[in-house]
Amino acid sequence: MKFALVGVGGAGCRLVDQILQVEQGSDRSFSGGNVLAYDTDKSVFETLDAVPLDRHVLVGDTHEALGGTGTDGDIDQAAAVAQEDRDELHREFDKLDLHEMDAVFVVAGLGGGTGGGVGPVIVEALTSVSELPIYVLGVLPTKAENGSVTLNAARSLQSFVTHGDNTILFDNESWYDEESPLAEQYWTLNETIAQRLLAVFAAGERQSADIAENRLDTSDVMRIMETGGVSTLGYAETDVHNPTTLFQRLRALFRNGEEDTTDAIRIKALVKEAAESELTLPCDRSSTERALVVLSGPPHLCSRKGFEKARQWLEEETDTVVVLAGDEPRPTADDLRVSVLFSNVTTVPRIEALKEDAVLTETS
Repeated sequence: MKFALVGVGGAGCRLVDQILQVEQGSDRSFSGGNVLAYDTDKSVFETLDAVPLDRHVLVGDTHEALGGTGTDGDIDQAAAVAQEDRDELHREFDKLDLHEMDAVFVVAGLGGGTGGGVGPVIVEALTSVSELPIYVLGVLPTKAENGSVTLNAARSLQSFVTHGDNTILFDNESWYDEESPLAEQYWTLNETIAQRLLAVFAAGERQSADIAENRLDTSDVMRIMETGGVSTLGYAETDVHNPTTLFQRLRALFRNGEEDTTDAIRIKALVKEAAESELTLPCDRSSTERALVVLSGPPHLCSRKGFEKARQWLEEETDTVVVLAGDEPRPTADDLRVSVLFSNVTTVPRIEALKEDAVLTETS
């Protein structure tokens, strides 16, 4: 799947930068350099390593209230400036080869003034100029952050879900280590998000990819995401012994039924781990509308029986018959990876708590 990346605000720009670094460090080619980074604070651009200089877009630099120093968390001011500069935002879209893409990901921190205020405006603008799906990758703040951040996140989440085709969330509250400052963990958290996102949406984009037994098409991913709403990602991996000698390879090809059963059990267990482990957004899995599972590893371990067993288990867990699966062969890999996408989850305690906190902030 080919997708353009549009970072908005400090958190969104840094996350897009991290995704590009992961792309550059792998043999995948999914964005093709189709990237933009929007911010109202010009100092953020100094922290970016992978986003080219000509893709840095300073929003509101001619506005006296901003002047390139940011919005200080004012989501209303950010949205107003973005609406006023809408034509300029549109012109930057010309740098994206959208006709070569399958979708666009707008990436933003929902609690920030720029991410939460400018982000929805950009999503709406992209929707008006392109027929591509416009997905959102949003980061929720921690509970420890101030009330205005919580209010921003609740308001912008509603806007993103309304204007975007699907919103994948990462909850910092569920992932960060309280023993150290959140700012010191941004790189690690962003690495986690990038790896999980690409494991699903960049599957099959390896330059030297083998033919998959259960091929996952772009249309399959879009079918899962077309539900709209809020989605979450799960991931699990395990080390495996990869046959290297000719004898070992032949043995793998002509393995007996017992070995095949063992592989099937291992795959099912790994799928369960991915679904039951810490999701990017914790939720009740039975509230999901559709699900997708991607298996990546040595071809001889990508057991069809294991896939079918795993799909059956996911169907029971999610109470839906729309569970699609695909594999990504990696002949020289020494690990087996499973990624799960739960689309349109509706029972999410974190979002309910966020809304309640936002109401308390407004009335206090």
